[in-house]
Amino acid sequence: MTPPAYDATVDEFDPTTAAAAPSTGAQPWLLPVLSIAVGTFVLVTSEFLPVGLLTDIAASLKVTEGQAGLSVTVPGLVAAIAAPAIAIGAGRLDRRVLLWALMALLVVSNVISTFATSLETLVAGRTLMGVGVGGFWAMAGALGMRLAGEVKGPRAVAIIFAGVSVGTVFGVPAGALIGELAGWRTAFALAAGVAVLVLIAQVFFLPPMPQNQGTTARNLIAPFAIPKARLGLVAALFLAGGHFASYTYVQPFLQQVSRMDAGQITGLLLLFGLGGLIGNFLGGIAVERNVRPAKIGMAAALGSAILLLAAFGENQIAASVAIGLWGLAFGAMPICIQTWMFKAAPEAMETSGALLVTTFQVALASGALLGGVLVDHVGVTQAMLLGGLSALVAGALVWGFGHDRALPTTPPHE
Repeated sequence: MTPPAYDATVDEFDPTTAAAAPSTGAQPWLLPVLSIAVGTFVLVTSEFLPVGLLTDIAASLKVTEGQAGLSVTVPGLVAAIAAPAIAIGAGRLDRRVLLWALMALLVVSNVISTFATSLETLVAGRTLMGVGVGGFWAMAGALGMRLAGEVKGPRAVAIIFAGVSVGTVFGVPAGALIGELAGWRTAFALAAGVAVLVLIAQVFFLPPMPQNQGTTARNLIAPFAIPKARLGLVAALFLAGGHFASYTYVQPFLQQVSRMDAGQITGLLLLFGLGGLIGNFLGGIAVERNVRPAKIGMAAALGSAILLLAAFGENQIAASVAIGLWGLAFGAMPICIQTWMFKAAPEAMETSGALLVTTFQVALASGALLGGVLVDHVGVTQAMLLGGLSALVAGALVWGFGHDRALPTTPPHE
């Protein structure tokens, strides 16, 4: 049975076709939103698999850990370019078809990564993944609002971005565990298999989502004219850049500084993810009340946790506390960033989403690259310091410039 079509100009189901929806006993937007949420899970898992496998990949391909970090840096740069390019190039293409194509690209990427015998081949496979990540992330949040409507939209967005936290809960630590037991290639192979299942689910559950109006370059840059949207992009640059300058190299840090074995590191990655899962839903509650203090608190917690790890990481208990707090803050980060942008530019959710993905992925790539340089030439602790300070700068910017100000008025002449 074909799912109901969605009108591209409204946020609710088309009532003339809603009767065609499968009877699930739940709200009609739930299964489509869940299929996108599972898509975010497999994307996050695939994008960040190298984080839990970095040491093994470096040893297998006979490169340094900083060079192995290119498997995170390069797809980030590609995604930064792909997000606006796909937003413009997709035109009026049904967003359902576009999501299918991007998920298929992820499958191919993971297959290539599975059989890579050199860093160049691995990076080539990860480049394809960057295209999928850029396109998918550009639309994911906007589709949540569109599928569920204005009232239920924030809940749908929270569900979709819960895939981020679930990916860190089960994806990254599971990848690290699988890599320890069966090799890093097996982790990528399983990710490819899960992506196939997600693609099948999206083919079955996603309704037609025709786009009545294509995105132009003029539309894409429109959010830059909005001060709060500009601030959101700058804050995202510092937040994501700081996070990935540190998180990309958390495995070497825990090995070299905290002196933890593989089992302990896998456990801490799980703790990070569990914190992220909690932080995602706490962040959703917080942004519904007031997005500005939610974002400031998230940035302060993120920066403080990373600096705590840098300062006291030699103590395994302190390192564990820092990782848990870091995960909690990171779980709230996507929904804080997305909600800020959607509130700043509610009339341009898809274009602002594409800009946000570009900013986020540029930050990811540059953060991972700069962190890798520090790891190889200065030390892994310095990468943590960079990340923590960058997150605190983001919080300070939102605190200083993010409140709503009434336009000044000229006092009457007496």
